Amino acid sequence: MSLIVKDTDAFLEAQNESIKIYTDRNLESIEQLAQLTEQDRFAMRVVSSILPFRVNQYVIEQLIDWSKVPNDPIYQLVFPQKDMLIPEHYEKMADLIRSGADKFAIKNLAHEIRQDLNPHPANQHLLNVPKSNGVAIEGIQHKYRETVLFFPSQGQTCHSYCTFCFRWAQFVGDKELLFASGEADKLHAYLKSKPEVTDLLLTGGDPMVMKSRHLEKYLLPLTAPEFDHVQTIRIGTKSLSFWPNRYVGDKDSGDILELLKKLVKSGKNVAFMAHFNHPQEMQTDICKEAIKRIQSTGAIIRTQAPLLAHINDNSDSWAAMWSEQVRLGMVPYYMFVERDTGAKNYFRVPLFRAYQIYREAMLKVSGLSRTARGPSMSAGPGKIEILGIEHVAGEKVFVLRFLQGRNPEWAYKPFFAKYDEQATWIDQLVPAFGESEFFYEKEYRDMCLTGNELL
Repeated sequence: MSLIVKDTDAFLEAQNESIKIYTDRNLESIEQLAQLTEQDRFAMRVVSSILPFRVNQYVIEQLIDWSKVPNDPIYQLVFPQKDMLIPEHYEKMADLIRSGADKFAIKNLAHEIRQDLNPHPANQHLLNVPKSNGVAIEGIQHKYRETVLFFPSQGQTCHSYCTFCFRWAQFVGDKELLFASGEADKLHAYLKSKPEVTDLLLTGGDPMVMKSRHLEKYLLPLTAPEFDHVQTIRIGTKSLSFWPNRYVGDKDSGDILELLKKLVKSGKNVAFMAHFNHPQEMQTDICKEAIKRIQSTGAIIRTQAPLLAHINDNSDSWAAMWSEQVRLGMVPYYMFVERDTGAKNYFRVPLFRAYQIYREAMLKVSGLSRTARGPSMSAGPGKIEILGIEHVAGEKVFVLRFLQGRNPEWAYKPFFAKYDEQATWIDQLVPAFGESEFFYEKEYRDMCLTGNELL
């Protein structure tokens, strides 16, 4: 059972059904759920009219500590909160719902507000989509030279939705905002035409909501010799957290694991890009069993997550998370900065504090846990890492570098920004030492004006 909210009426039905789940199962947490006030419920109704809301039984029963609601981190991760919208947007929608407006009026206002929430951050609509004969190739993004992202149409949903998700626009039912393709032939043709591509990332949504037969259609052909240049297949997923049964008890769990084995046996590096936001998500036995089963195929599990206020904005959570991931045989990969989209005002953490948390967490773990890079901003020009905060030439500065750039030549070149305790994103920083702009800005402006990239 999932709670899927697309409009006001669906929200009310879902709320009633959620109570039924608890009642039928005689869970103690019904007492906690019942303590949510009418004001809380109305706020959830308003927010979920604009941002997507979905939560499944496993998350409700196994991950949320209802004695800590509303401060439980997993509750914050999946349940809408009033302050996830700025006051102006919240009051507009609240007034409309109070007035008894029909679902079409609510849908129209939601669409209007979503346009203000930067639904396609980092210029992904403008610059990331490749073209063939001047026509965009649906369902593919190609931002960095070596890596292609593919959005399979059967994977553009999730077992539950993260409230912070930078891809929230995939889930609101607006075709104008959706990236997706069900055409495996187009993916394969594009990869054949790009011998410089070494990595394919299946993303969404969550590719692991798909049936094994759909995954096979996209991935098995890549074992043919003409795709030898595609060395790594990455699968971006939160299924280990939200539905580990995918690898243990689902009808095609065995088929999924067999597919992974075939890909590894063919010589592919299969990388599970697993999203874990808090140590609570790795505490269940079924999660640990799912991890073992994936690892038994030869696939490597790498972990990543953004730093989020209300969920994991402290060094103890990150240190515990990284240490447990290493203990379970996974590889910490990234700490991201919350992107400038959706509910960013609720979740963002100042950059100086993000660096402090990252450094403090690193000091609490062994060397094997220090593989996580960050804090990293996945911004329009590329992935920008905060290397440190230092005094240079009498000025306090952020030391930055690109881990990936739209122009590959930008990568690993240090640059400096004035220290600013209010800044939460690269576009709020200014160059240090009296420079008029950062070294990459003119070239990036030209890319945005022409719609051309260096790939």
